[in-house]
Amino acid sequence: MDRPEFFLYLPQMRMDVGAICERALAAERSGFTGIAFMDHLAPPLAETSPMYEAMTLATWVAACTTDLVVSHLVLCDAFRHPAVLARQAVTLDHASGGRFELALGWGSVADELAAYGVTADAPPARVARLEESLTLIRSLWSGEPVEHHGTYFDVDCVGQRPTPVTSIPIIVGGVGPRTLELVRRHADWWNVPVYGLDRLEELRPTAGTARVSTQHLVAFVPSGADRGSTLALAERRYGGMTTEMLTGGGDELVVDFARLRARGADRFYVWLADFAPTATIEAFGAEVIGSMPD
Repeated sequence: MDRPEFFLYLPQMRMDVGAICERALAAERSGFTGIAFMDHLAPPLAETSPMYEAMTLATWVAACTTDLVVSHLVLCDAFRHPAVLARQAVTLDHASGGRFELALGWGSVADELAAYGVTADAPPARVARLEESLTLIRSLWSGEPVEHHGTYFDVDCVGQRPTPVTSIPIIVGGVGPRTLELVRRHADWWNVPVYGLDRLEELRPTAGTARVSTQHLVAFVPSGADRGSTLALAERRYGGMTTEMLTGGGDELVVDFARLRARGADRFYVWLADFAPTATIEAFGAEVIGSMPD
């Protein structure tokens, strides 16, 4: 069994673009496979805080790095027409030398979608739109003419070129029946949210051939750090999420991730509770990623 991949999940707020690039470079040299950003018009639960746009930032970070895969958890389908997103994805794919992955969701923050006038559609309609988007994006990536007449999009075009460098991976997350149908039909990766981990084995057969990833808020205690103050800080910042948080030093987290690996997870998105300063990223790489069993 190969070692799992680790992605740094880094919500693009509370830091400037330079600091984000510093964290991306630290992740690259510390053994992380990739980095993932969020996609919102306003930061959840912090609507007035400064935040950067997801695709623009991903492009900038790809230019600042050499080997790091750049992605999101996840882009909101309703924010972009699929023809625009297909073109953006291929552009970033070529610019980065094949280091972009397209993670796409139907948008779970209904209040945000309504507040910015994006859509008032209920979840079933947003899932149906995502289905059409994924179908169109795959068709546009072929470089061939596309004729599509659906519920949400009416497209009759000569196609788009260039085509992807190789094949841009698609990530879809969730555990609902309709979402799992999309995973089975369109996704290379199935991201299992924390609230669905207890059903991983039950739902795995319904996800088709997609590989499994999971996302975790992590209160990591580097060697030599004070455990009490580290965990207390995480509690203050994420008190409502502590039951879903992985906590402890490197040896403890290696055990946690190894257990998830044994259950079939091939990738972990790590959201560091201290906002991921470079020292924490480097320590996590040395004490967790570098210590994972083969």
